[in-house]
Amino acid sequence: MNLTLRFELRKDTVNKKGEHPIFLIIRVASQRRKLTTNIKAIPELWDNENQRIKQITANLKKELLKKYNEIDLPSNFEIKRSNIYLEEMSNGLEAIAARFELDGTTYSADMVLDKYKQSFVAKTKMEEPTNLVFDFIDQYITENAPSREKGSMSVYKALKRHLEAYQKHNNFKVRFAEINYSFFQSFQNFLIQYRAINNVTIAKQLSTFKTFLGYAKKNGIPISDDYKNFTVKRQKLEVIALTNEEFLRLLNVDLEKQVRLVSVRDVFCFSCATGLRYSDLEQLRTEHINEHEIRITVKKTKEPLIIPLNSYSTAILNKYKDNIRPLPMISNQHFNKYIKEICKLAEINEQTEIIRYKGPLKISNFHPKYELISAHTGRKTFATLSLEKGIPAETVMGITGHSDYKSFQRYIKVTEERKRNEMQKAWGIPTT
Repeated sequence: MNLTLRFELRKDTVNKKGEHPIFLIIRVASQRRKLTTNIKAIPELWDNENQRIKQITANLKKELLKKYNEIDLPSNFEIKRSNIYLEEMSNGLEAIAARFELDGTTYSADMVLDKYKQSFVAKTKMEEPTNLVFDFIDQYITENAPSREKGSMSVYKALKRHLEAYQKHNNFKVRFAEINYSFFQSFQNFLIQYRAINNVTIAKQLSTFKTFLGYAKKNGIPISDDYKNFTVKRQKLEVIALTNEEFLRLLNVDLEKQVRLVSVRDVFCFSCATGLRYSDLEQLRTEHINEHEIRITVKKTKEPLIIPLNSYSTAILNKYKDNIRPLPMISNQHFNKYIKEICKLAEINEQTEIIRYKGPLKISNFHPKYELISAHTGRKTFATLSLEKGIPAETVMGITGHSDYKSFQRYIKVTEERKRNEMQKAWGIPTT
């Protein structure tokens, strides 16, 4: 084969981002022709020896930021796509030349170029690599795992599994280019019909997918905004929280014969009295506590939080004041198991209805309340009881760290419902 190909970076043309166009030089014998690739790169990223754009490492990025704005730098996925396209161009041209040779046809650079334009340039934009969506999810997990709470990336792993199942079921390649309103509708229907998950989980997956697409767009992946027109329908979940009477019953339950459960009960009641999440109870140190308050940076939101101490929280801290750590913590898994056992001993067993939907199908189940108690119930109990004790919603939000009033509103609704139920229990149901 007497065809030679070489990509070159044009030095005489540059855009506002500092990028230079890449063109392809085609040589056949003494004939030389240029072909525009529509790919651009900054000089520091062009690897002339390997004829490809270099991936941006952490050290390289530090150097590039001395000269370029971060927003102008391509993502590694953009670079990957560009390199794939350059490879496809060269492979296409080489295939044309090989065909000429097999046919015994004497060819020129112009003939190769004309044939290429007929068969390949008809694709006016780069085709998306087959596994780009899944590769990008993996990359997202890898890049964000160090800065996120342990286990928080599991929802993205689940999303990848659902998308892979959808692709296999429909024999349809999931590509960013095809993700729009209709895709979301189809994916939602698939999750309802073929995946053993309820509407709450489906809404979480679809919302996660939207978040992920927004991240992909910020990293230079071209995605239609049409998917934003799809509305994720969320079911309002039950707020499982202890009543004041249940809280006091739990606080005073006799655990003399179950000493191993005492510290779990105390930690849970401390959460009920402070609103702290389990992850923040785990990171609590003596240095976070003074006589009147707890000052801590929330693990989930990375925001500083000040929580005033009260008689209940202070009493529990005093109980363990001789320990190295303020509270005796165990694993979340064992904690959730033991707190159910304790609540059962405290006879927190009111039958509680849990309603879930699978598509339009309503699924209703009743459980004794102790089965529904977990570490997070402490935080919900604090918010609910604080409102019932007359603390203004804004103050409670300041203590719990809630920044979104819309998500906090459900505690207010629960409190109003409790007031109504208690009134009717004491005075009777009104008649019309």
